[in-house]
Amino acid sequence: MTTSQAESQTLTLGKRSLHQLRSALERALGVQAAPLLQEAGFASGEALSDALRSWVETNYSVDRPQDLDAEFLGEALSGFFASQGWGALTLGKLGESVITVDAPEWAESTPGTGQYPSCHVSAGLLADVFSRLANGQFAAMEVECRSRGDSRCRFLLAAPETLTLVYERMTHGMSYGLALGE
Repeated sequence: MTTSQAESQTLTLGKRSLHQLRSALERALGVQAAPLLQEAGFASGEALSDALRSWVETNYSVDRPQDLDAEFLGEALSGFFASQGWGALTLGKLGESVITVDAPEWAESTPGTGQYPSCHVSAGLLADVFSRLANGQFAAMEVECRSRGDSRCRFLLAAPETLTLVYERMTHGMSYGLALGE
């Protein structure tokens, strides 16, 4: 096995471990924990993308997720993430430039434990996976989170400049829907 293959292998990390890691980093670093956790999630994207490729080949008989008909991509991603323990998800769109990922039972969330969206590892992970799927650059931002009492975790995926604009508008009190003109 080459070093590259070894680095992209997946391993199992329980939800409890993920929650404990986030909690410990947030206690120690406060708001500085979020970008570090997101960076760790982004670094996991390659291994998860490789696992997705194998899963799609086995379950849909295509070589790559990009080879699926568009109508099956959401179904395939939902099945894959559920099989990996993250939870089922639903893809959607906001306007022309933003993909939504909605997950009513997302693994990283710990319902009712915080005041802000806190699935930072997931945001980095989804950004990397979607960037690889689209062969372009995606950023991800969680705008609803079960950890803060929302009914689902909702991630927005779009070009980094789009999400920067949404974030800036949200810091001035605008909802993400209004920030996107919805």
